[in-house]
Formats: sequence, structure tokens, C-alpha cells
Amino acid sequence: MNLILQHDLNDLENILEKTKQQGIDFLNNLENVPTSNKNSIDYTRELNELGLGSLATLEEFNERLAPLMVASPGPRYWGFVTGGSTPASIVGDWLASVYDQNTQAIKGQGGASALIEFETINLLLQLLGLPDSFLGGFVTGATMSNFTCLGVARQWFGNQLGKDFAKNGIFETINILSATPHSSSIKSLAMLGIGSNNFTTVKTAEGNREAIDIVDLEENIKNLNGKPFILISSAGTVNTADFDDFEAISKLKAKYNFWWHIDAAFGGFAAVSDKYKHLVEGWEGADSITIDCHKWLNVPYESAFYLIKKEHTSLQIETFQNSNAPYLGNPLENFNYLNVLPENSRRLRALPVWFSLLAYGKEGFCDIVENSTSLAMHFGNELIEEGNFELLAPIRLNNVCFTLKGNHNQEKVSEFLTLLNDKGKVFMTPTVYQNRKGIRASFVNWRTNETDIEVVIGEMKETLNAL
Repeated sequence: MNLILQHDLNDLENILEKTKQQGIDFLNNLENVPTSNKNSIDYTRELNELGLGSLATLEEFNERLAPLMVASPGPRYWGFVTGGSTPASIVGDWLASVYDQNTQAIKGQGGASALIEFETINLLLQLLGLPDSFLGGFVTGATMSNFTCLGVARQWFGNQLGKDFAKNGIFETINILSATPHSSSIKSLAMLGIGSNNFTTVKTAEGNREAIDIVDLEENIKNLNGKPFILISSAGTVNTADFDDFEAISKLKAKYNFWWHIDAAFGGFAAVSDKYKHLVEGWEGADSITIDCHKWLNVPYESAFYLIKKEHTSLQIETFQNSNAPYLGNPLENFNYLNVLPENSRRLRALPVWFSLLAYGKEGFCDIVENSTSLAMHFGNELIEEGNFELLAPIRLNNVCFTLKGNHNQEKVSEFLTLLNDKGKVFMTPTVYQNRKGIRASFVNWRTNETDIEVVIGEMKETLNAL
């Protein structure tokens, strides 16, 4: 064995102890860690010949790379709908690295971790109140979840025409309808060869909405003259957390032939609350659903899952099967995760979620969702009371979309947000809503409380004075 590797092996307990303590120190000091910074490094560092060993490398990390880190898991990081890792999810994530399992087949390689993934999906279905008619699996995020779901939808579309797009390529125009699709869905259309421009935009409902206008949707369906199509709908749009009318879409699905996909990356967790589960009523009729875990479930990044109806499993295997590797077995005889999603090899992504679900249960996540939505409403009220801000849309769930008050201040919005974020006390993202420049704050982090809102409002007032 290499001498430095041998030394690290002999000193493993000490290495892990120092790393653990560093992690504890960071998490205990999150409120004081800046939410953004302008630190940089010379990234042309040369690779050393012999290696430094783990502890010396940790020292260099602390000297050069740690200053780059921001409080993205902290209570005032309100950009990108970012959750923060709970204690239980960190335990699961650390153990996923320690056990280093490859999630593949139910039998054979990776069998144990695949069983854990199956159990975790079952627990998630219970949390979300969805039936076991869905089959699910873990991917890195909403982009790959949308990609997986829409990949099977593409295969379904070809199947309606008697064609196998996975084997022979796309030789037809695939009809896509959507009103306010997330950028990751559009990116997925590009990666799938459908084309990021090749979808029909349905009107949004009246009343300052981002949701699908059901009447216009049916008109677009009728214009297809019975041709199959794919509908991309939303459970929580990115700007205003708006929801499509799933009960109305369910009625259309009974009349017309289409694949119904729901992007519920964060909004799907409305289902865990009695106050908000009406927003997703009817979503069990969808063919596929995308949900992120590193958002409202507050687990470490690279955690999302897809749900696809079991009746489409054969199409899923057609789309993703590893058909040219005999050592992996017959994809049609034994269920194997590598035949139903994009990746062949995956770490045990289900474990942080499994730990979280068992640790905090339905009530724990209901509390997180309802606390987040309450804080969003509180922040919105504080903005209005302050007098220099206005909401661009009603607060429907956990996202607050706002801007500087008055059209004459539109040119100052970007400068205001840059100055605010540069202070490092809060991080929010820019947006454009109905042709007006705005700012979006998203509340999903389990640590956030009313004191954080007071801090942010104070910072915003100071920034206004500095403009």
C-alpha cells in the first residue's frame, strides 16, 4: 500500500474527528457566515507528486477553499429555493459515503441499497398522500428528474405512433403544451432532442396568475385534432409558487390522449399540510411527477426523485435499459434501477432522505412547511409596511416575489439587490415577472425564524439609504 495511504488508514479516527469538529463549528456558526462573498483563488494550482495526506490537505482546504464557502444551508439564504441539511439528513449523507454502496439491482450488485431506495420511495408516497401505483427512484435534482420523466413521456409519444424513439431516434414532431414551465424542463427538452423551442405556450389564468388557463388549454388540445401530446404542468411555479388546476386537468385527461407530467420540485410538499394540500388535489392522476428533496425536505444537495406510474414501466425500460451489457442481466426479467433511469452507477442517495423521514415524521415536515409559509407571509407584510416595496404577485405558499415600489424605481432594482447581497447577511435572486424587474425570496430552510426577517428588513432599509 502507498505509504501516505497507509498513514491515513492508521490515523483514520483522528482524521474523521478533526473533520467532524470542523463541520460542527461551521454549522454552529452559520448565522455569522456570509451568505455571499467575493473571495477567489488561483485555480491553476499544480498537482503535487507525492501527496500531502488527509490532514495536511485539510489544512490547505481551510486556508484556501474554506473562505469561499457561503451560508447556503443557513437561515437567510433565500435564493434558488435552497433548504438546509437537518441533523438527521447529515447522518444519512455521511453514512452513505462511509458505506459507499452502488444502487442498482434488487438482486445481485447493489441489492441492499436498492431495497433501501424502494422503502424510502414508499415512505415518501405516504408523506405526500400519493398511491403506490407510482414507481420512483432517486436522481441528482429537478433537472434530471424532469429529464427522466419526460424521457419516458417521449417514448410514450412514439409508442402512440407505433415507433420506438429510444432505439431509432425521433422522426416526428413531439407536441408539448405548457404555460409556465421551469427552465429545467426546457433544458430537458433540449437534451432529449425534442428542442427547447418546440413547445406551445398555453395562456395563463386571469388574475395575476402563472397557472394554466384551462379553457385555453382545451382549445390548444382541440387544435391538435386528436394527436397525442405531452402536458407539462406546475405544482409551485418558480416566481410565485402558483399551482395548475389538477382536478380540471384530470377531467381533460379522461377526454383526451396525453402524457401528464407535473413539475412539483418544491410545491409538492404542500401535500403534507392540511392547510395547503388542496393545492395538489387531483395530482395522483398524473403519469409522472418531479420532486426535489434538497429543497423543502432539507437534505444535502444532489437529492431528488421522480415518480412514474407503474403502468408505464415497460416504456421506462425501453427508454433507459442497458441492453448491451450481459453481465448486468436481462432488463426485461429482473427489475434493475440502471434500466429505469439515466445513471448506471449511483451512490445511496436515498439514505439521507430515509433518515430524515424516520427522524422527523409527518408532523416534523408539516411544521417545516407551515412555518415556511407563515414566514413568507410575514416577510411580505413587512415589505408592504416598510413602504418602499411592493409585491408583484400574491403570496400563495413560500415564495415572495416583490420589487421596489413604483415604475420609476425599476432601473434601481438590480443595483439594490447587488448591494444587498454583497453585504452577506441575506441572499435573494433577481427575476422578471410580467415584464417588471423583481426579487424573489424563497422560504424553505428549517432554521429560518422571525428574527431573520427582522435582520433582513433592517439590511434592506440600510441598502435603500445607500442607493
